[in-house]
Formats: sequence, C-alpha cells, structure tokens
Amino acid sequence: MRKGEDFVAYSLAVDESSDTSDTAQLSIFIRGVDSNLCVTEELLGLKSMHGTTTGKDIFEEVSKCVDEMKLPWDKLVGLTTDGAPAMCGQKSGLVGRMREKMREKQAGELTVYHCIIHQEALCGKALKMDHIMSTVTQVVNFIKAKGLNHRQFKSFLEELGADHSDMPYHTEVRWLSRGKVAKRFFELREEICLFMESKGKDTTELRDEKFQCELAFLCDIMNHLDALNLQLQGRAHVITDMYYAVRAFRTKLRLWESQMQQGNLAHFLCCQVMKEQTATAVMPFAQFAEKLILLGAEFTRRFADFEAQKCRFELLSNPFAFDVNNAPSNLQMELIELQCNDTLKSKYDSVGAAQFPPYLPDTLPELRAQAAQMLSMFGSTYLCEQLFSLMKMNKTPHRSRLTDEHLHSVLRISSAQSLTPEIDALACKKRCQVSGLDPCASSE
Repeated sequence: MRKGEDFVAYSLAVDESSDTSDTAQLSIFIRGVDSNLCVTEELLGLKSMHGTTTGKDIFEEVSKCVDEMKLPWDKLVGLTTDGAPAMCGQKSGLVGRMREKMREKQAGELTVYHCIIHQEALCGKALKMDHIMSTVTQVVNFIKAKGLNHRQFKSFLEELGADHSDMPYHTEVRWLSRGKVAKRFFELREEICLFMESKGKDTTELRDEKFQCELAFLCDIMNHLDALNLQLQGRAHVITDMYYAVRAFRTKLRLWESQMQQGNLAHFLCCQVMKEQTATAVMPFAQFAEKLILLGAEFTRRFADFEAQKCRFELLSNPFAFDVNNAPSNLQMELIELQCNDTLKSKYDSVGAAQFPPYLPDTLPELRAQAAQMLSMFGSTYLCEQLFSLMKMNKTPHRSRLTDEHLHSVLRISSAQSLTPEIDALACKKRCQVSGLDPCASSE
C-alpha cells in the first residue's frame, strides 16, 4: 500500500459481522491524510475469523494488518468501533490492547469513538415507546405473515382508494425501518382497523385516541431521527460536520420540548393531524415534552466522547474565530499568525472550512499537523456497514461456498473509491502466451 507510506496521520474504523456461512468477517478501513492534507478512505483489510472473536483475536488481526501494510504506529491517531464489548473493552478489548500497543511503541494518545450513527440509533430507545411499536409490529405481521391475508389487504386498500397499496415490514437491523413502518401504519390506521375488524379481530386498542396520539408522536420524532441518521451516513464525512449535525439536533430537541409544553405542534405534523381529529385534552403534551427531555439527556450521555473534543473540532472548522487563550500552547503562536493573515482569511471565506486546511502554509507546521489528525478521524463505521451489505449480496445462501480469498477480492474491488488499479504495471508482470502456430498460415 504505497499511499500509506505518505500518511502523516491515519485512523481506523473496525467492525465485525457474520456472513451466510457463519464465518465472522472483520472489516478494517483506513482514513489517511498525506502531507498535502489530502484524505484517502479505503479498505485496509478484511479478515475471516473461523474461531473465537474476543478482543484479543480482533486485536491480533488489526495489528497484523497494520504491520503488513507497514503503517507507522506513531501516525495512528484514531479508532472508531461499533461499541461492542470485544471492541471497546478498556483492558481486554480491542481499544485497551491498541492503547497498550501504542504505549509500547511510544506513540501518541489514541482517540477512540463509538460509531456516531450507532449512537444516534440507540438514542431512540430512550423514548420508551416499545409498547406502541410492539402493537404495530403484531398487526403488520398478522397482515403480511400469510399470503391470503396479504393479498386481501392489498385488494382492500385498492377498493378503498387508499393513498398506499401495501405495508412494509419492520426489520430491527435496518436503521430507518422503524420510522417508515410507523408512519405508514399511522397513514393507513383507519383502513387497517376496518380490515382487522373484517377478520374478527379486536381493534379497541387501535382505535383508542391515546394510542393514536402516541403513535403520531412516535412517527414525528422517528421522522426527525431518521433525517439525522441519513445526514450522518455516507463516505468522506469530516467528523466535525457530523458533530455539528448532532449538536444541532440537541438544540432542536430543546426547542421542541419548549413548544410542546405550550401545545405548539409546528414541527410535529402527525400530531397536528391527531389534534384536529381529537379533543385537545386528549393530547398528552406534558408526557411528550418529558420524552423529549429524556431523549435530549440520552444524546448528551452518549455523545460525551465527542463533546470532549469540542475545542479540537472548533479549531479545525473555524480557526479565525477561535479564542487563542483556549488553544493548546503549541498552537497559540501559529494561530495568532493565521488570524492576522488577511490573505488566508480571504481564502477561508471563499473555499469554506472543509476545503481550507490544504491552504495552510508550511510555515504553520503545528496547525497543519493538528488539521491532519482531525481530518483523518472516522466519525462512524458506515464504510464497514456498507461493506457488509455488499458481502451479503455477494455471498448468498446460493453462493455459500465462495472462498474467503475470492470474497475478499470481490469486496476490495467493489469498495474501492480513492485508489485505481495500475493496469499497465500489472500487465507488464504477466508473461504473454504465444501460440506455436503461425496465425497467417491457412488451415489444411
């Protein structure tokens, strides 16, 4: 990996998942920054683990991968995982062993993050509205589990001229599934009640106004959470942008809580519908405000590790407005020089914060090193999750005998982004097979 030799800072994203043959596949992605402050994101390695997947096993595979690629340990600055015990354990987990390894190598401090997208998805559990989703799931399963019921339901919707022709399934592992199912259920609540009654099912709970109000609130807040989730997904995200997206959502939660206390449903469209259809006294505004407070507290708790890096994030995103007194002493002199340079300020204003770091001059080496470290940070394990989706599409029950070597080759090619194959160099290493027959000779 030639690019790795040029990195002045790099971070790793590590996650593990089982394929269709129950082989644990450990994906390791690298995000490196070179001396020109150009960022490269690529698959560093995919390791098949046929035995145990303890913190020690995972560490050995990651360490072997780093050494095989001849990456300097002193340039490793960040590690992002899915938060599993084998990953984040401070003693026997991957995180603890990586930090011990870096101390042995006399490298710098390792900054560790729990995937920001996983954290966001887990925050939704603080709402404690599983009883609503459980009822929704039971009804959906009744409709879709049997082919006859499903066909009759679709025909029923067509006869009624409903806005939708079907109901989706709820899949726990799909981050956006919960919100989509809840919203479709809410939009088809009357049609669903009529269909369930035609099947002789009790719909007392489904027609209960309190249940429908809680369902409406769940739809609205899940819609907001799903929008944030989509904003955090994708490649090449700078960790500062992801942090600011989460911080903005926490601010929105405070606004929504205040408005909910006043009965203001400006940002809760499904709740508005229910308010128009039911008595105002039925809408539990205080209860919903309390749930928003709980959600805000959960965001604060789960994103404490990101909040601890707030100063470093602000230093990268807006160095010209950063208070020099709050900067580390090794950066203060260079930061003053930067803030007093009108040419660089003009460049910052024209290209924006994300594109500005490469324009930092070589005369500001400490600021360039700081920028390289922050640009190299992974905010999530999205790339690992995306790779696992590709893995499940390629290694299916019908292709379960695909070897580890072939699977790794397929996924390396399909996940490549910044790197391009050197076809000419590869072709030169191959020996041309020349036929012994004269191609111009006529056949007898």
